[in-house]
Amino acid sequence: MAAAALVLAGAWPAWSQARTLDFAQAVEVALHQNPDLRAVQAQIEQARAGVAQARGARLPRLSAGLGATRTDDALNAFGLKLAQRGATFNDFGAGQFNPAQPGVLGVAPNNLNYPGAVNDFSSRLQAQLPLYTGGKLEGYLRQAHAMLLAAQAGDRAARQEIIDHVLQAYDGVYTARAYEQVAAKALQAAQSQLRMVDNLYRQGVVLKSDLLAAQVNLENVRMQQQQAADLQAQAMDGLHVVLGMPLDQPIELGPPVRVSMPEGTPGAWIASAQADNPRLAALSEQVAAAGGKVEVARSELYPQVGAMARVETHDPNLGFSAHSYTVGVQLNWDIFDGGVTRDAIDEAAAARDALRLKLESSREQLGMQIQDAYRKARLAAGQIAGRELAVQQADEAQRIVAQRYANGVGTLLELQGAQAMLDKARADLVLARSQATTQRAALRLALGKLDVDSVQAR
Repeated sequence: MAAAALVLAGAWPAWSQARTLDFAQAVEVALHQNPDLRAVQAQIEQARAGVAQARGARLPRLSAGLGATRTDDALNAFGLKLAQRGATFNDFGAGQFNPAQPGVLGVAPNNLNYPGAVNDFSSRLQAQLPLYTGGKLEGYLRQAHAMLLAAQAGDRAARQEIIDHVLQAYDGVYTARAYEQVAAKALQAAQSQLRMVDNLYRQGVVLKSDLLAAQVNLENVRMQQQQAADLQAQAMDGLHVVLGMPLDQPIELGPPVRVSMPEGTPGAWIASAQADNPRLAALSEQVAAAGGKVEVARSELYPQVGAMARVETHDPNLGFSAHSYTVGVQLNWDIFDGGVTRDAIDEAAAARDALRLKLESSREQLGMQIQDAYRKARLAAGQIAGRELAVQQADEAQRIVAQRYANGVGTLLELQGAQAMLDKARADLVLARSQATTQRAALRLALGKLDVDSVQAR
């Protein structure tokens, strides 16, 4: 991933100067620029660190320490002398002990109660190893690994959604250009009508009201053409935003594109998507991670057993003269905690069950989404052929009505109505082609199979 980013970063300056940007290049730019995708990558790295942390918790923990102490506290001073292997009978006040003295056993030894200051330089090397944690470490590892898989599935889903956004923006520019072409043809027709009506008016064949109506129609069509041009500019701005490029950066698009229909039947698609859809996969792994949290909470019901080994040195000067070691095993078990652990288990289990129900609902919704996208994609594909015929029929009808009007048989209202029907038929054809692309992309996105290879040049 890092290598690809470096290659793309090197290619970006060249692209910013290039005149043409095809769909595959547009997707590559969007994947490189998109902040949401970079955030998902950060989540993956975070999850990987969590897995490493959970695995590391199962290994021995080794720690080292150095210390320097000076004290005249009676207890600590005597303890340090013992640790230094330097305690003497005199430290117990042996010089004050006189067996012949009455009540000698009641005498408080000064050396023991009021020692002089003791210096101690210590070093410590300690190893700790968890032997049994009631499933806590295993639960942490399961939780971390599931979160990693969820983040990776989220990355796949985010990439496909970015491809879908680029496709909609890229195809949206071509759709807006097609509407602009429809408006241009309508403008040509309105100008031609005005010239014809003007000639007929000059010949005294039609009334001035027809001439005024033709002029009004021309102005309306000019406004529609401006709206179409604004729509095309807006679509291009939208593409800049999706690509993360400055709005003033010139882009010359490559060829228009189409989305291929996936192979198979809706029944097979649903079963495959419920197993492979990255959004569902991410949610499924979140359920597994929640299960790991339940295991962690339940581990508090069981004893925690660990082993320890420690080596220490103590010296009144800078050195390591007195050595000692300690090894041991410790068991801790909370017999009663007021129900805190049970409540934590119930809370974690409820959160897991909520995610599980959400997963089941999402699976059902995905099946409905696939069926709906398939029907709409099939309908849009069927509408293209029908609307191509509608354009031909409206074109022929407009030609006939124009000829009738020129011969003084028809009315201007009929002529303008026929032209409006032709303009609508052309616009409907543009819409049908756009919907076919959009619905096929929606179908592939629901299946988790939207990639650059499924989008081909038309």
